[in-house]
Amino acid sequence: MGAIKVSLTGNQEAWIENYRGILEYTECQILLQGKTCQVCFEGNRLSIDYYTNEDMKISGCINCVKYL
Repeated sequence: MGAIKVSLTGNQEAWIENYRGILEYTECQILLQGKTCQVCFEGNRLSIDYYTNEDMKISGCINCVKYL
């Protein structure tokens, strides 16, 4: 369907599939564009460990995930 898929492991790791692009990337916030919405990860020491055209892995202390 093309919907963005977020899988969390506690508050330390997130795997994201079907994202369209990275809109903002700081140590405190990562904002991703999906097909129909945006997803915002907020926390401390956030980093993108790897990314491809289909998926990515975010690590750090994730405090909040918002669908916008």
